[in-house]
Amino acid sequence: MVINKKIHFEISERKILLRVFDVLSVLLALYLVGIIFKFNYFNISTTNYYWTIVLGIYISIIGTVFEMYNLQVASNQFQIIKSIVLTSSTTVLVYLLTPIYTPALPSNRLQIVFFYLAILLSLFLWRLFYVKFLASSRFVKKVILICDKDQLEELVLGLENVDPHYKVMGYINSDSIQNSTPKRKKDFVININIDKLEEFVVKNSVSEIVIASQKTDGITVSLYNQLIHLLENGYIIREYTQVYETITQRIPVQYVARDFYRYFPFSRSNQNHLYLLIVRILEILISLAGLTLGVLLSPLILFGNALGNRGKLFYTQERIGKNGVVFKILKLRTMVKNAETHGAVFTTINDSRITAFGKFLRKSRIDEVPQFLNILKGDMAVIGPRPERPIFVNEIAEVMPFYETRHVIKPGLTGWAQVNYSYGETIEDSLIKLQYDLYYIKHRSIFLDINIVLKTFSTVLFYRGQ
Repeated sequence: MVINKKIHFEISERKILLRVFDVLSVLLALYLVGIIFKFNYFNISTTNYYWTIVLGIYISIIGTVFEMYNLQVASNQFQIIKSIVLTSSTTVLVYLLTPIYTPALPSNRLQIVFFYLAILLSLFLWRLFYVKFLASSRFVKKVILICDKDQLEELVLGLENVDPHYKVMGYINSDSIQNSTPKRKKDFVININIDKLEEFVVKNSVSEIVIASQKTDGITVSLYNQLIHLLENGYIIREYTQVYETITQRIPVQYVARDFYRYFPFSRSNQNHLYLLIVRILEILISLAGLTLGVLLSPLILFGNALGNRGKLFYTQERIGKNGVVFKILKLRTMVKNAETHGAVFTTINDSRITAFGKFLRKSRIDEVPQFLNILKGDMAVIGPRPERPIFVNEIAEVMPFYETRHVIKPGLTGWAQVNYSYGETIEDSLIKLQYDLYYIKHRSIFLDINIVLKTFSTVLFYRGQ
Protein backbone atom coordinates (compact mmCIF):
# COMPACT_ATOMS: atom_id res chain seq x y z
CA MET A 1 0.00 0.00 0.00
CA VAL A 2 1.34 3.39 -1.00
CA ILE A 3 1.23 5.97 1.78
CA ASN A 4 -0.04 9.34 0.59
CA LYS A 5 -0.08 11.87 3.40
CA LYS A 6 -0.42 15.60 3.02
CA ILE A 7 1.30 18.07 5.28
CA HIS A 8 -0.45 18.72 8.57
CA PHE A 9 0.66 20.59 11.65
CA GLU A 10 -0.60 19.52 15.06
CA ILE A 11 -2.05 22.26 17.29
CA SER A 12 1.12 22.60 19.36
CA GLU A 13 3.27 22.62 16.22
CA ARG A 14 1.17 25.38 14.65
CA LYS A 15 1.44 27.53 17.76
CA ILE A 16 5.22 27.08 17.86
CA LEU A 17 5.36 27.85 14.13
CA LEU A 18 3.45 31.09 14.67
CA ARG A 19 5.63 32.19 17.59
CA VAL A 20 8.93 31.42 15.87
CA PHE A 21 8.04 33.04 12.55
CA ASP A 22 6.49 36.08 14.23
CA VAL A 23 9.87 36.82 15.81
CA LEU A 24 11.90 35.89 12.71
CA SER A 25 9.76 38.02 10.40
CA VAL A 26 10.14 41.03 12.71
CA LEU A 27 13.91 40.61 13.00
CA LEU A 28 14.25 40.20 9.23
CA ALA A 29 12.21 43.35 8.64
CA LEU A 30 14.29 45.35 11.13
CA TYR A 31 17.49 44.09 9.49
CA LEU A 32 16.27 45.14 6.02
CA VAL A 33 15.11 48.53 7.29
CA GLY A 34 18.57 49.03 8.79
CA ILE A 35 20.18 48.39 5.38
CA ILE A 36 17.76 50.36 3.20
CA PHE A 37 17.12 53.36 5.47
CA LYS A 38 19.30 55.21 7.95
CA PHE A 39 17.83 53.21 10.80
CA ASN A 40 20.19 52.74 13.74
CA TYR A 41 17.83 52.48 16.73
CA PHE A 42 17.79 48.67 16.66
CA ASN A 43 20.94 46.91 15.45
CA ILE A 44 21.28 43.15 15.58
CA SER A 45 24.79 42.22 16.72
CA THR A 46 26.65 40.03 19.21
CA THR A 47 27.27 42.99 21.53
CA ASN A 48 23.58 43.81 21.99
CA TYR A 49 22.02 40.38 21.49
CA TYR A 50 19.83 40.89 24.57
CA TRP A 51 17.87 43.57 22.66
CA THR A 52 16.78 40.84 20.28
CA ILE A 53 15.90 38.41 23.08
CA VAL A 54 13.80 41.01 24.92
CA LEU A 55 11.95 41.97 21.73
CA GLY A 56 11.18 38.30 21.01
CA ILE A 57 9.86 37.80 24.57
CA TYR A 58 7.69 40.92 24.34
CA ILE A 59 6.18 39.83 21.02
CA SER A 60 5.41 36.35 22.36
CA ILE A 61 3.87 37.48 25.66
CA ILE A 62 1.93 40.47 24.33
CA GLY A 63 0.83 38.44 21.30
CA THR A 64 -0.60 35.83 23.67
CA VAL A 65 -2.60 38.48 25.51
CA PHE A 66 -4.06 39.79 22.25
CA GLU A 67 -4.83 36.26 20.94
CA MET A 68 -2.22 36.09 18.20
CA TYR A 69 -1.78 32.40 19.03
CA ASN A 70 -5.44 31.49 19.22
CA LEU A 71 -5.69 29.25 16.14
CA GLN A 72 -9.24 30.26 15.32
CA VAL A 73 -8.26 33.94 15.41
CA ALA A 74 -5.03 33.23 13.50
CA SER A 75 -7.03 31.59 10.69
CA ASN A 76 -9.42 34.53 10.33
CA GLN A 77 -8.03 37.36 8.20
CA PHE A 78 -10.14 40.09 9.80
CA GLN A 79 -9.71 39.04 13.43
CA ILE A 80 -5.95 38.64 13.10
CA ILE A 81 -5.55 42.19 11.74
CA LYS A 82 -6.99 43.58 14.96
CA SER A 83 -4.66 41.38 17.01
CA ILE A 84 -1.64 42.44 14.92
CA VAL A 85 -2.34 46.16 15.38
CA LEU A 86 -2.83 45.78 19.15
CA THR A 87 0.22 43.53 19.53
CA SER A 88 2.49 45.78 17.44
CA SER A 89 1.39 48.97 19.16
CA THR A 90 1.72 47.57 22.67
CA THR A 91 5.04 45.86 21.93
CA VAL A 92 6.59 49.07 20.58
CA LEU A 93 5.25 51.10 23.51
CA VAL A 94 6.55 48.67 26.15
CA TYR A 95 9.88 48.26 24.32
CA LEU A 96 10.42 52.03 24.19
CA LEU A 97 9.52 52.43 27.87
CA THR A 98 12.04 49.85 29.12
CA PRO A 99 15.40 51.36 28.04
CA ILE A 100 17.22 49.40 30.75
CA TYR A 101 16.85 46.25 28.64
CA THR A 102 16.36 47.95 25.29
CA PRO A 103 18.10 50.69 23.25
CA ALA A 104 17.93 54.26 24.56
CA LEU A 105 15.24 56.41 22.98
CA PRO A 106 16.49 57.90 19.68
CA SER A 107 16.80 61.67 19.32
CA ASN A 108 15.38 61.37 15.81
CA ARG A 109 11.74 60.45 16.39
CA LEU A 110 11.44 59.17 12.80
CA GLN A 111 13.40 56.14 14.02
CA ILE A 112 10.42 55.19 16.19
CA VAL A 113 8.12 55.33 13.15
CA PHE A 114 10.47 53.02 11.23
CA PHE A 115 10.57 50.66 14.22
CA TYR A 116 6.79 50.53 14.53
CA LEU A 117 6.10 50.11 10.81
CA ALA A 118 8.72 47.36 10.49
CA ILE A 119 7.06 45.33 13.25
CA LEU A 120 3.49 46.02 12.07
CA LEU A 121 4.07 45.28 8.38
CA SER A 122 6.26 42.21 8.94
CA LEU A 123 3.65 40.61 11.21
CA PHE A 124 0.89 41.54 8.78
CA LEU A 125 2.62 40.07 5.71
CA TRP A 126 3.68 36.87 7.48
CA ARG A 127 0.24 36.29 8.98
CA LEU A 128 -1.42 37.01 5.65
CA PHE A 129 0.79 34.29 4.15
CA TYR A 130 -0.23 31.95 7.00
CA VAL A 131 -3.95 32.56 6.43
CA LYS A 132 -3.70 32.11 2.67
CA PHE A 133 -1.48 29.03 2.61
CA LEU A 134 -0.67 27.35 5.93
CA ALA A 135 -4.22 27.66 7.29
CA SER A 136 -5.73 26.46 4.04
CA SER A 137 -7.54 23.17 3.43
CA ARG A 138 -4.33 21.70 2.04
CA PHE A 139 -3.16 21.31 5.63
CA VAL A 140 -6.39 19.86 7.02
CA LYS A 141 -5.88 16.73 9.10
CA LYS A 142 -8.13 14.01 7.68
CA VAL A 143 -9.27 11.24 10.00
CA ILE A 144 -11.62 8.29 10.17
CA LEU A 145 -13.79 7.64 13.23
CA ILE A 146 -14.78 4.21 14.52
CA CYS A 147 -17.82 4.68 16.74
CA ASP A 148 -21.46 3.88 17.38
CA LYS A 149 -23.82 5.53 14.93
CA ASP A 150 -25.88 7.30 17.59
CA GLN A 151 -22.76 9.02 18.97
CA LEU A 152 -21.39 10.11 15.60
CA GLU A 153 -22.58 13.71 15.34
CA GLU A 154 -21.68 14.61 18.93
CA LEU A 155 -18.21 13.06 18.60
CA VAL A 156 -17.42 14.75 15.29
CA LEU A 157 -18.62 18.20 16.29
CA GLY A 158 -16.79 17.90 19.61
CA LEU A 159 -13.52 17.86 17.66
CA GLU A 160 -14.21 19.93 14.54
CA ASN A 161 -15.71 22.88 16.41
CA VAL A 162 -12.50 23.32 18.38
CA ASP A 163 -9.96 22.74 15.60
CA PRO A 164 -11.10 24.02 12.17
CA HIS A 165 -8.28 22.01 10.56
CA TYR A 166 -9.48 18.67 11.94
CA LYS A 167 -11.76 16.92 9.44
CA VAL A 168 -13.56 13.61 9.96
CA MET A 169 -13.81 12.15 6.45
CA GLY A 170 -15.93 9.15 7.34
CA TYR A 171 -16.84 6.63 10.01
CA ILE A 172 -17.22 2.93 10.57
CA ASN A 173 -20.29 1.95 12.55
CA SER A 174 -19.06 -0.24 15.41
CA ASP A 175 -22.56 -0.77 16.74
CA SER A 176 -23.87 -2.50 13.67
CA ILE A 177 -21.06 -4.13 11.71
CA GLN A 178 -22.70 -4.69 8.36
CA ASN A 179 -21.00 -4.22 5.05
CA SER A 180 -23.54 -1.80 3.69
CA THR A 181 -22.83 0.41 0.72
CA PRO A 182 -21.04 3.59 1.77
CA LYS A 183 -23.52 6.41 1.90
CA ARG A 184 -23.85 9.93 3.17
CA LYS A 185 -26.36 10.56 5.93
CA LYS A 186 -27.75 14.09 5.74
CA ASP A 187 -24.45 15.07 4.09
CA PHE A 188 -22.86 14.83 7.53
CA VAL A 189 -20.18 12.16 7.26
CA ILE A 190 -19.71 9.09 5.07
CA ASN A 191 -20.40 5.60 6.39
CA ILE A 192 -17.45 3.48 5.21
CA ASN A 193 -17.76 -0.14 4.22
CA ILE A 194 -15.37 -2.14 6.42
CA ASP A 195 -13.93 -4.03 3.45
CA LYS A 196 -13.15 -0.71 1.75
CA LEU A 197 -11.36 0.87 4.75
CA GLU A 198 -7.79 0.70 3.42
CA GLU A 199 -8.87 1.83 -0.03
CA PHE A 200 -10.73 4.80 1.49
CA VAL A 201 -7.72 5.74 3.63
CA VAL A 202 -5.36 5.87 0.62
CA LYS A 203 -7.81 7.57 -1.74
CA ASN A 204 -8.67 10.36 0.71
CA SER A 205 -5.16 10.89 2.16
CA VAL A 206 -6.35 9.99 5.65
CA SER A 207 -3.58 10.30 8.25
CA GLU A 208 -5.23 9.06 11.44
CA ILE A 209 -7.84 6.57 12.66
CA VAL A 210 -9.65 7.40 15.89
CA ILE A 211 -11.42 4.66 17.85
CA ALA A 212 -14.31 5.95 19.97
CA SER A 213 -16.25 2.73 20.41
CA GLN A 214 -16.31 1.27 23.91
CA LYS A 215 -17.69 -2.03 22.63
CA THR A 216 -14.97 -4.60 22.03
CA ASP A 217 -17.26 -6.78 19.93
CA GLY A 218 -17.56 -3.88 17.48
CA ILE A 219 -13.93 -4.44 16.41
CA THR A 220 -14.35 -7.51 14.20
CA VAL A 221 -11.49 -9.71 13.05
CA SER A 222 -11.64 -8.15 9.59
CA LEU A 223 -11.55 -4.62 10.97
CA TYR A 224 -8.81 -5.53 13.45
CA ASN A 225 -6.58 -6.96 10.70
CA GLN A 226 -7.00 -3.86 8.56
CA LEU A 227 -6.17 -1.61 11.49
CA ILE A 228 -2.99 -3.60 12.14
CA HIS A 229 -2.06 -3.34 8.47
CA LEU A 230 -2.60 0.42 8.51
CA LEU A 231 -0.54 0.72 11.68
CA GLU A 232 2.31 -1.21 10.08
CA ASN A 233 2.23 1.21 7.15
CA GLY A 234 2.74 4.26 9.35
CA TYR A 235 -0.82 5.37 10.01
CA ILE A 236 -1.64 6.62 13.49
CA ILE A 237 -4.38 4.89 15.48
CA ARG A 238 -5.53 6.72 18.61
CA GLU A 239 -8.23 6.44 21.24
CA TYR A 240 -10.90 9.14 21.16
CA THR A 241 -10.48 10.43 24.72
CA GLN A 242 -6.77 11.07 24.08
CA VAL A 243 -7.54 12.98 20.88
CA TYR A 244 -10.35 14.93 22.53
CA GLU A 245 -8.17 15.96 25.47
CA THR A 246 -5.29 17.03 23.22
CA ILE A 247 -7.42 19.11 20.87
CA THR A 248 -9.99 20.61 23.26
CA GLN A 249 -7.74 20.79 26.35
CA ARG A 250 -10.48 19.42 28.54
CA ILE A 251 -11.33 16.00 30.00
CA PRO A 252 -14.15 14.11 28.21
CA VAL A 253 -15.82 12.80 31.38
CA GLN A 254 -18.97 11.91 29.46
CA TYR A 255 -17.09 9.16 27.59
CA VAL A 256 -14.82 7.61 30.19
CA ALA A 257 -17.66 6.59 32.54
CA ARG A 258 -16.59 4.27 35.35
CA ASP A 259 -13.04 4.05 34.04
CA PHE A 260 -12.54 7.74 34.79
CA TYR A 261 -9.50 7.37 37.05
CA ARG A 262 -7.64 5.39 34.39
CA TYR A 263 -7.61 8.60 32.36
CA PHE A 264 -7.27 11.08 35.19
CA PRO A 265 -4.02 10.91 37.18
CA PHE A 266 -3.78 14.00 39.37
CA SER A 267 -0.98 16.44 38.60
CA ARG A 268 2.00 16.08 40.93
CA SER A 269 1.88 19.85 41.38
CA ASN A 270 -1.18 19.38 43.59
CA GLN A 271 1.11 17.81 46.22
CA ASN A 272 4.36 19.58 45.35
CA HIS A 273 5.20 21.66 48.45
CA LEU A 274 7.67 23.92 46.63
CA TYR A 275 5.15 24.67 43.88
CA LEU A 276 2.39 25.32 46.43
CA LEU A 277 4.68 27.59 48.49
CA ILE A 278 5.68 29.66 45.45
CA VAL A 279 2.04 29.90 44.36
CA ARG A 280 0.95 31.00 47.85
CA ILE A 281 3.59 33.75 48.00
CA LEU A 282 2.54 35.00 44.57
CA GLU A 283 -1.13 34.87 45.59
CA ILE A 284 -0.44 37.12 48.59
CA LEU A 285 1.47 39.62 46.44
CA ILE A 286 -1.22 39.59 43.73
CA SER A 287 -3.97 40.00 46.33
CA LEU A 288 -2.26 43.00 47.91
CA ALA A 289 -1.85 44.57 44.46
CA GLY A 290 -5.49 43.81 43.60
CA LEU A 291 -6.79 45.34 46.83
CA THR A 292 -4.63 48.42 46.24
CA LEU A 293 -6.21 48.76 42.79
CA GLY A 294 -9.63 48.40 44.42
CA VAL A 295 -8.86 51.26 46.80
CA LEU A 296 -7.75 53.47 43.90
CA LEU A 297 -10.98 52.68 42.05
CA SER A 298 -13.17 53.16 45.13
CA PRO A 299 -14.33 56.73 44.23
CA LEU A 300 -15.59 55.47 40.85
CA ILE A 301 -17.17 52.39 42.45
CA LEU A 302 -18.91 54.38 45.22
CA PHE A 303 -20.24 56.94 42.72
CA GLY A 304 -21.46 54.27 40.31
CA ASN A 305 -23.07 52.25 43.10
CA ALA A 306 -24.92 55.28 44.47
CA LEU A 307 -26.13 56.20 40.98
CA GLY A 308 -26.72 52.79 39.37
CA ASN A 309 -27.18 50.26 42.19
CA ARG A 310 -28.73 52.35 44.97
CA GLY A 311 -28.12 50.05 47.88
CA LYS A 312 -25.48 48.05 49.68
CA LEU A 313 -22.10 47.98 47.97
CA PHE A 314 -20.96 44.54 49.15
CA TYR A 315 -22.68 41.22 49.54
CA THR A 316 -21.63 37.79 50.75
CA GLN A 317 -22.68 34.38 49.52
CA GLU A 318 -21.94 30.81 50.55
CA ARG A 319 -19.67 28.88 48.19
CA ILE A 320 -18.04 25.44 48.25
CA GLY A 321 -14.27 25.46 48.78
CA LYS A 322 -11.50 22.88 48.93
CA ASN A 323 -12.58 19.46 50.27
CA GLY A 324 -16.21 20.60 50.19
CA VAL A 325 -15.79 23.16 53.00
CA VAL A 326 -18.33 26.00 52.82
CA PHE A 327 -17.03 29.58 53.01
CA LYS A 328 -18.49 33.03 52.39
CA ILE A 329 -17.35 34.80 49.25
CA LEU A 330 -17.22 38.61 49.17
CA LYS A 331 -18.25 40.48 46.02
CA LEU A 332 -19.49 43.86 44.89
CA ARG A 333 -23.26 43.80 44.43
CA THR A 334 -24.30 43.78 40.77
CA MET A 335 -27.96 42.76 41.02
CA VAL A 336 -31.14 44.45 42.18
CA LYS A 337 -32.33 43.99 45.75
CA ASN A 338 -34.07 40.66 46.52
CA ALA A 339 -32.86 39.23 43.21
CA GLU A 340 -33.59 35.65 44.35
CA THR A 341 -37.01 36.07 45.89
CA HIS A 342 -38.23 33.04 43.94
CA GLY A 343 -35.17 30.90 44.66
CA ALA A 344 -31.62 30.49 43.35
CA VAL A 345 -31.19 30.33 39.57
CA PHE A 346 -28.23 30.48 37.20
CA THR A 347 -27.27 33.94 35.98
CA THR A 348 -27.97 34.27 32.26
CA ILE A 349 -26.80 36.57 29.47
CA ASN A 350 -28.72 39.87 29.64
CA ASP A 351 -30.12 38.83 33.01
CA SER A 352 -32.78 41.40 33.96
CA ARG A 353 -31.69 41.24 37.61
CA ILE A 354 -28.31 42.82 36.82
CA THR A 355 -28.24 46.60 37.23
CA ALA A 356 -26.78 48.98 34.67
CA PHE A 357 -23.70 49.64 36.81
CA GLY A 358 -23.59 45.94 37.70
CA LYS A 359 -23.08 45.09 34.02
CA PHE A 360 -20.02 47.33 33.92
CA LEU A 361 -18.66 45.76 37.11
CA ARG A 362 -19.12 42.25 35.72
CA LYS A 363 -17.70 42.98 32.28
CA SER A 364 -14.62 44.64 33.72
CA ARG A 365 -14.33 41.99 36.51
CA ILE A 366 -14.16 44.80 39.09
CA ASP A 367 -16.98 43.09 41.03
CA GLU A 368 -14.52 40.33 41.94
CA VAL A 369 -11.85 42.60 43.46
CA PRO A 370 -13.10 41.99 47.06
CA GLN A 371 -12.36 38.28 46.56
CA PHE A 372 -8.69 39.10 47.04
CA LEU A 373 -9.62 39.16 50.75
CA ASN A 374 -10.83 35.55 50.39
CA ILE A 375 -7.49 34.71 48.79
CA LEU A 376 -5.55 36.32 51.64
CA LYS A 377 -7.64 34.33 54.14
CA GLY A 378 -6.82 31.11 52.26
CA ASP A 379 -10.40 30.28 51.25
CA MET A 380 -9.55 30.76 47.59
CA ALA A 381 -6.60 30.76 45.19
CA VAL A 382 -5.89 33.10 42.30
CA ILE A 383 -6.19 30.20 39.84
CA GLY A 384 -8.55 27.27 40.19
CA PRO A 385 -12.14 26.17 39.45
CA ARG A 386 -14.66 28.91 40.17
CA PRO A 387 -16.40 28.28 43.53
CA GLU A 388 -20.03 27.25 43.13
CA ARG A 389 -22.98 27.68 45.47
CA PRO A 390 -23.95 24.63 47.61
CA ILE A 391 -27.44 24.42 46.14
CA PHE A 392 -26.07 24.24 42.60
CA VAL A 393 -23.30 21.80 43.58
CA ASN A 394 -25.89 19.37 44.99
CA GLU A 395 -28.09 19.78 41.92
CA ILE A 396 -25.28 19.32 39.40
CA ALA A 397 -23.60 16.44 41.28
CA GLU A 398 -26.82 14.40 41.07
CA VAL A 399 -26.78 14.38 37.27
CA MET A 400 -23.09 14.84 36.51
CA PRO A 401 -20.44 12.29 37.52
CA PHE A 402 -17.19 13.47 39.09
CA TYR A 403 -18.42 17.06 39.57
CA GLU A 404 -17.22 17.20 43.16
CA THR A 405 -13.75 16.09 42.05
CA ARG A 406 -13.06 19.78 41.32
CA HIS A 407 -13.03 20.35 45.09
CA VAL A 408 -9.67 18.59 45.52
CA ILE A 409 -7.98 21.99 45.11
CA LYS A 410 -8.91 25.51 46.19
CA PRO A 411 -11.40 27.39 44.02
CA GLY A 412 -9.92 30.32 42.12
CA LEU A 413 -10.58 33.90 41.11
CA THR A 414 -9.88 32.86 37.54
CA GLY A 415 -9.32 29.46 35.95
CA TRP A 416 -8.92 27.34 32.85
CA ALA A 417 -12.69 27.14 32.38
CA GLN A 418 -13.18 30.90 32.78
CA VAL A 419 -10.64 31.82 30.08
CA ASN A 420 -11.84 29.18 27.62
CA TYR A 421 -15.61 29.16 27.99
CA SER A 422 -18.40 31.69 28.35
CA TYR A 423 -20.54 32.16 31.42
CA GLY A 424 -22.45 28.98 32.38
CA GLU A 425 -26.22 29.22 32.24
CA THR A 426 -27.27 25.56 32.20
CA ILE A 427 -26.30 22.10 33.42
CA GLU A 428 -24.81 21.46 29.96
CA ASP A 429 -22.59 24.54 30.33
CA SER A 430 -21.51 23.28 33.75
CA LEU A 431 -20.47 19.97 32.16
CA ILE A 432 -18.18 21.74 29.68
CA LYS A 433 -16.69 23.93 32.41
CA LEU A 434 -16.17 20.80 34.53
CA GLN A 435 -14.16 19.28 31.68
CA TYR A 436 -11.88 22.34 31.65
CA ASP A 437 -11.56 22.34 35.45
CA LEU A 438 -10.55 18.69 35.52
CA TYR A 439 -8.03 19.32 32.73
CA TYR A 440 -6.43 21.98 34.92
CA ILE A 441 -6.33 19.67 37.94
CA LYS A 442 -4.77 16.94 35.79
CA HIS A 443 -2.16 19.17 34.11
CA ARG A 444 -1.65 21.80 36.80
CA SER A 445 1.77 23.45 36.45
CA ILE A 446 3.46 26.83 36.57
CA PHE A 447 3.35 27.00 32.75
CA LEU A 448 -0.41 26.39 32.65
CA ASP A 449 -0.85 28.98 35.42
CA ILE A 450 1.04 31.57 33.36
CA ASN A 451 -1.10 30.70 30.34
CA ILE A 452 -4.27 31.29 32.38
CA VAL A 453 -2.98 34.64 33.69
CA LEU A 454 -2.23 35.83 30.14
CA LYS A 455 -5.62 34.65 28.88
CA THR A 456 -7.28 36.41 31.81
CA PHE A 457 -5.67 39.70 30.75
CA SER A 458 -7.01 39.07 27.26
CA THR A 459 -10.50 38.40 28.62
CA VAL A 460 -10.51 41.63 30.60
CA LEU A 461 -9.01 43.73 27.80
CA PHE A 462 -11.56 42.49 25.29
CA TYR A 463 -14.32 43.10 27.85
CA ARG A 464 -15.65 39.54 27.82
CA GLY A 465 -16.86 39.34 31.40
CA GLN A 466 -20.43 38.29 32.20
